[in-house]
Formats: sequence, structure tokens, C-alpha cells
Amino acid sequence: MKFKAIAVDIDGTITSMDRRLDMVAIESLRSLNVPVVLSTGNILCYAHAAARLIGVGGIVIAENGGIVSPGFDTVPIMSESVKECQRAFDLLSEKFELIKLDSEHRKTEIVLRRNFDVELAKQILYDYGFNVEIIDTHFAIHIKSREVSKGTGLIKVAELMGIEPKDFVAIGDSVNDIEMLEVAGFSIAVGNADMELKQLADFTASSSYGAGTAEGISYLQEHRLI
Repeated sequence: MKFKAIAVDIDGTITSMDRRLDMVAIESLRSLNVPVVLSTGNILCYAHAAARLIGVGGIVIAENGGIVSPGFDTVPIMSESVKECQRAFDLLSEKFELIKLDSEHRKTEIVLRRNFDVELAKQILYDYGFNVEIIDTHFAIHIKSREVSKGTGLIKVAELMGIEPKDFVAIGDSVNDIEMLEVAGFSIAVGNADMELKQLADFTASSSYGAGTAEGISYLQEHRLI
């Protein structure tokens, strides 16, 4: 089977840990003859800026699937889950000193500095019955709806593109990429990926960060999967 598109995470997947773009990974993406969709936990303007600079299309997934953009200069499709995330934040603020990040730009989730006991926070929200989850991407802590993920984002993107989610190869590094890798037809984990990703991936790169993405793309090309 030949796959028709690539969905790739940004931070930790086509960047180094300090978030610099890896030009080997970028050149690998540019060499592809299939559409490339950026999928990130970051905000929409970040995703679009990265897409412009890398030279891929404007269809992007942002805020862990909370936002799907059909293209540059279009009206994005947004989840309405931020209200419950805010209630969860308000509750946790009674227990921890929380610091919001990008709060003026976030539309569907809340992102926090990594300075509190995440496991305890997860237990508190579970005990109170919130339909939200806390995700640690190693760059920040995300409070997001359980109904929204990069997987749901990829399903919507596939619909917009007129193909199936199984037509995608998905590449990622963190737990927020799990659902995206699960719904894609073929999945790649870079070498620095969380163990959960490595256990479900169809191919795990020996190289980390952007070099791992370039290795994964080489594997796809060598095996004529794209």
C-alpha cells in the first residue's frame, strides 16, 4: 500500500529539544510528493508560521486537535471545550500555584508551566469527575478535553482532504501523539519518543528528534510506502 499524506508533530519531532528546526528533517519533508500536515499542541498561528517557513500546505492541526485549519487565510474549525478546561484550572488553582502559557492565544485548551505535581493534579480532576485530561508533552502541561485529540483532528483533516485517516503516515514523539498514530495507516516514533509511542509505532527510528523523522521518511521511501 502507498500512503497519500503525512501528518507530523513539530516540537521534538522535526525540532531539537531546544525547539530549533532540524533542517535535515525539513529537507526530507520538502522532498515528499504527498501532502504534509503539521500537527501540534501549540497554537494556530505557530502552526501556520511553521507551515509557511517549512513550505508545506496550510492544512494544520493545532492545540492537540482542538483546532483544525482548512488552509492559510481560512476560518478554522474549533472545539468548544475550553470552558470545562477553565473550570478544571480554577479547581487546580486552589491546590497549586499555576502559571498559564499563551493564554491570550489559546482557544480550546489551557497550557501551564511544568512546575507542579502533575500526577496529583490528574487524581484531583478524576475524583471530581472532569471530562478533561492532563498531558505532559515535555515542553508544557496541557489541560484538554478527553473528546479532542490529534486523532480527532486527523480524522477531520482526512475528511477535508477527501481521503481516509488510514491513508496517512503519522510521525510523533509524545503522549499527545498517541491517538494520531492510532488512527493513521502507518505510524512512526522518533528515537526520543515516549515509550507508549514506541510500543504502538509500526516503525521506531534509532535517531532522535528531527534526525529520527528523516530516518522514518527514508524508511518509507526505501520500502515504497509513499
